[in-house]
Amino acid sequence: MAHALDPTKALHTWSLFRTMGRFVAPGSAPSGVLVENDAAGGLDLLELPGQLAAHGFTSAQLCHFYLPRTEPAYLAELRDGFATAGVDLECFLVDDGDVVHPEHGEDQQRWVSGWIEVAEQLGAARVRVPAGDQAPTPETLALSAHRLRALAAAHPDIRMLTENWKSLLRDAPTTRTLLDLLEGEAGLLIDTGNWDGADKYDQLAAVAGQAECSQIKARELAPGVLDAEDLARSLVTLREAGYAGRLSLVYAGTDDDEWGRLEQMHEIVRTVTG
Repeated sequence: MAHALDPTKALHTWSLFRTMGRFVAPGSAPSGVLVENDAAGGLDLLELPGQLAAHGFTSAQLCHFYLPRTEPAYLAELRDGFATAGVDLECFLVDDGDVVHPEHGEDQQRWVSGWIEVAEQLGAARVRVPAGDQAPTPETLALSAHRLRALAAAHPDIRMLTENWKSLLRDAPTTRTLLDLLEGEAGLLIDTGNWDGADKYDQLAAVAGQAECSQIKARELAPGVLDAEDLARSLVTLREAGYAGRLSLVYAGTDDDEWGRLEQMHEIVRTVTG
């Protein structure tokens, strides 16, 4: 059943990777997908909430690797910064970890659990964790469900989500299988840019109605040129599938003017949401 799309101006903070100086905290990227970089020069994380508010954003999904420290005093200061700026921390994003790794899965589960504790201290309503980065089989899907349910049980005061992302959840059927195995103990964050191909919108439509949060990703037709048609069609797909959550914008293109491209994305979203 279609719903009106949420008009909240929201974003995924990966959109500001260059603005943040490409900062990736030491120890935050065990897979090596991101290059650890703690050099100063970008926007300080404590200044981010104020900048989000200045650009009209009232909701954010925060990447774990932006945190330079995790001691309680720092987390309390960051939490207060979001509250003072009037920016809701919709979801804390654990952007690494492979809980179904054949050798290190248990260690990765403990590592992810530590970041969920950080999310709790920040007061985030939700935390998104990866389901796994191995090929989907009945065994890996069952193991993912087992470990995600264990994480959810260990952290009952925060809603845990996973995402249609990485090798395990490469299409709608595998995503639906995992959600069935989770039996509601963890939910779904849907990213409109993680699946591609001719059946992309059908794949998104098959799971969007079960999603609680989203990441709305814009493709580029050329450097700095957003694919407005794809963005609008993805939004319509979510609406027609019954998605009722916020639309967190993701700019992952080539333009250094990330704020400008986010504003352009927001204008496209407004043409669909009204």
